[in-house]
Amino acid sequence: MIYNVFNEDLLIWYKEPQFKSQHIKLAPLPDIINEKEEYEVEKIRKYQKQRCGTQFLVYWKGYGNEHDQWIVEMGLPHAKEMIEDY
Repeated sequence: MIYNVFNEDLLIWYKEPQFKSQHIKLAPLPDIINEKEEYEVEKIRKYQKQRCGTQFLVYWKGYGNEHDQWIVEMGLPHAKEMIEDY
């Protein structure tokens, strides 16, 4: 039998956010196309050449900077026009 132990002294009371900057904006749900999750590219920030091809640093629409990802060009089939504009 496995028991989970937690020190209750580490718990603190929840406080309502006092400032606008403390409110967390929820990320949008992905579109479901052919039973696969699809996310929308808002901006391409950088690119780099790798052995596997060109990678792009993608900023996803509705998400923060912490969610940016390096994606290989083949992984962005619906963002060809955005890649060309970059």
